[in-house]
Amino acid sequence: MNISGKSIGNKFKVSQMDKLIFKKSFTQQEPIPEDGISNAIKVMSTGRLHRYNVVKGELSETSLLEEEYAKWQGSKYCIACTSGGFAIQLALRSIGIKSGTKVLANAFTLAPVPGAIQNVGAIPIFVETDENYHIDLNDLKLKAKSSNAKYLLLSHMRGHIVNMEELMGICNHYNIHVVEDCAHTMGAKWGQVRSGNFGKVAAFSSQTYKHINSGEGGFLITNDDEIAAKAVIYSGSYMLFDRHISIPKKAIFEKIKLHVPNYSGRLDNLRAAILRSQIALIEKNVIRWNNLYNFLYEKLLLNKGLSIPLRSSREFFVGSSIQFRININNKEIPHFLSSCMKRGVELKWFGDEKPLGYTSRYDSWKYFKDIKKLPKTLKILKNTLDMRIPLTFNQNDCRIIVEIISDELKNYKIKNN
Repeated sequence: MNISGKSIGNKFKVSQMDKLIFKKSFTQQEPIPEDGISNAIKVMSTGRLHRYNVVKGELSETSLLEEEYAKWQGSKYCIACTSGGFAIQLALRSIGIKSGTKVLANAFTLAPVPGAIQNVGAIPIFVETDENYHIDLNDLKLKAKSSNAKYLLLSHMRGHIVNMEELMGICNHYNIHVVEDCAHTMGAKWGQVRSGNFGKVAAFSSQTYKHINSGEGGFLITNDDEIAAKAVIYSGSYMLFDRHISIPKKAIFEKIKLHVPNYSGRLDNLRAAILRSQIALIEKNVIRWNNLYNFLYEKLLLNKGLSIPLRSSREFFVGSSIQFRININNKEIPHFLSSCMKRGVELKWFGDEKPLGYTSRYDSWKYFKDIKKLPKTLKILKNTLDMRIPLTFNQNDCRIIVEIISDELKNYKIKNN
């Protein structure tokens, strides 16, 4: 902050110059690639936007997208659908979760995850959060044993991947099937294994703020024939499942087709055309995101009042957002957020008691009954802030953002840890 002033008698008159202001948007994404725009125009020119509306010998954009994404992900099957939230619902239903089924799940996640659990009528058993924003493995062990639940909906929340060998060891011991929510980890890995390839089925998102962008959209991936067949019909194939490219054998569909309802959550050819052009860019964009993340990480840590969890060397993450804890009085956090926002820096607070924007705490999901208090999660979230890192930012933008956060932080008393 720059100030100038002159002495008048025994007083010092200060005229404050304009504070540093950040002028870019935290919600502005990069444009769709030119070939994606061209493909979308071709689809629109045909008028055949519905995924099953094809002429003889034609493969739909949606079927091609599914085949290409499955190949990139390293999975046997991919089913494209209307949103990441719908993909989670699809995964839960296709793996066999029904009304009254107990499902273990992260307490720290975003609203579409508990929404999917509620949608299928399941009963959530929320698991504590550790200091690194992972599902708490000790609490998972305790609740796996006490609940006898046979399913875990695992959110890699905000891109943080828990030790997957340990988690899968716990789940295998208690015969728990894992459904991965990979909305924030497309392109990430634990060790040499892609996020989404650990569980029996996984869900991804292509919503605007995720790693590929179709406005809304999602994928289910699996290697299981029956899960894939159910997902195809659930998603809204009617009896047109043979128009997919990579699907299980017809005998599996004959076995289940009269027992699986249609929920009409198909992706359309227009969004598929937009997405196909982006798959080849994921790896390159991950590097770009991580360069920005690492810069922010190093600079933010220079502030005494901030702490950021250290990530495992085995976690190859995608730094499309950054989370940190701010060590000031909780009552002052709303004012801090407002002060940063006035200078163009948009931060979200996961510890707010009231849902706001995209954020909500587990204790605000009142559509569930008898949610037990999770003191560790509340403690972790009470001073946790979140910031998007769109690829429209560059390193100089990140430098300005850090300067503003650091400058505003000076106005608050730092608490001792």
